[in-house]
Amino acid sequence: MNSSSTEDLKRLRTDHIGSLVRPAKLRETFARYDRRRLSNEELRLAQDEAIREVIAGQEAHGLPVVTDGEFRRHSFQESFSEAVSGFDVPKDIGVYYEHRQLNENPLERAEQNFDEKGPAIITRRPAIKRLKLLRNIPFEEFRFSQSFAKKPVKVTLIGPDRIAQRFKWEAYMDVYKGLDDFVEHIVAIQRQMISALVEAGCKYIQIDAPGYTAYVDQVSLDRMRSRGENPERNLQRSIDADNAVIEGFPGVTFGIHVCRGNARTIDPKTGKLVPQWHREGHYDAIAERLFTSLKHHRLLLEYDSDRAGSFEPLRMVPKDKVVVLGLVTTKSSDLEPLDELKRRINQASRYLTLEQLALSPQCGFGGIDSKMMSEDEMWRKFDRIVDTARQVWG
Repeated sequence: MNSSSTEDLKRLRTDHIGSLVRPAKLRETFARYDRRRLSNEELRLAQDEAIREVIAGQEAHGLPVVTDGEFRRHSFQESFSEAVSGFDVPKDIGVYYEHRQLNENPLERAEQNFDEKGPAIITRRPAIKRLKLLRNIPFEEFRFSQSFAKKPVKVTLIGPDRIAQRFKWEAYMDVYKGLDDFVEHIVAIQRQMISALVEAGCKYIQIDAPGYTAYVDQVSLDRMRSRGENPERNLQRSIDADNAVIEGFPGVTFGIHVCRGNARTIDPKTGKLVPQWHREGHYDAIAERLFTSLKHHRLLLEYDSDRAGSFEPLRMVPKDKVVVLGLVTTKSSDLEPLDELKRRINQASRYLTLEQLALSPQCGFGGIDSKMMSEDEMWRKFDRIVDTARQVWG
């Protein structure tokens, strides 16, 4: 395996968020498994094959760090939800994915019913007993990929903020006394998961924290207040928790990914993949507090649409951090012009030096129950990112 130094990983110019387009064969295998027509072993073998191929693809296309594409997960949130016991969830989660209803209107905010009975974190579920770590899913994923990858393997974990936002704390108050008690326990579990990863040699760990944009989104803020929550307290609790999760792991590069949701659909008029989103609002209102307080080395920020606002909030980023600009969208198959990407990187460099910038997609390419582009279209986007990075940074 490539043994890039910690400093090399901190300064990567080309990055990606983790999930990749699932091959059609793997999507079909998941569907058959969810309908109980395949065994666990048959699913695992199909996943193994797809992961080997997608890591070889990432290496062939010049990506300096690779992931398993999150090919063992229905959703990126399963890094935690399927690793623990204690949530009140239905026994047959496959039924939920088969019948899940989402807003399919193109170029509109995508809404879902968070109160329906579905998987933990994807829907808002209570705990009927204190959570217990059963399987360290990211550790299992890393060990398999590490065994043959020639480049450093990045692992992704859902962060405490999203877990807390999707915890129905007001139910079963005899289990957890409230969000403070719950989040403190989440931190302890996730530190246990990360400790095993670090011991196994993982040098790059990404925390997925899409929920931070809820603190600039009026709909999300109203929902918090309707539940009797204080958004300011929620935000500070989440920042403190994210910092506590990664504290005391020298030699490991930590990134944190922030976005407004990765929903997308097919435009019935054109047949093309088009964007949706879950939250709206610029970074400005939380930039100083978020960018200066988080202790992560790399901030992977969505910047593929006007919903993100301008690059001006980047002036708040401390000089020891790298901002990975998510300029390439995963919500449309249209390929971004190289000159346009260079122009936008140049705009961002008015607020941070080029040494503090890098380039990536705005979010993951995957999501087994979502519309997505083709594998070829994804690889063309990666080639464009690699080519742009070479021209900008050499």
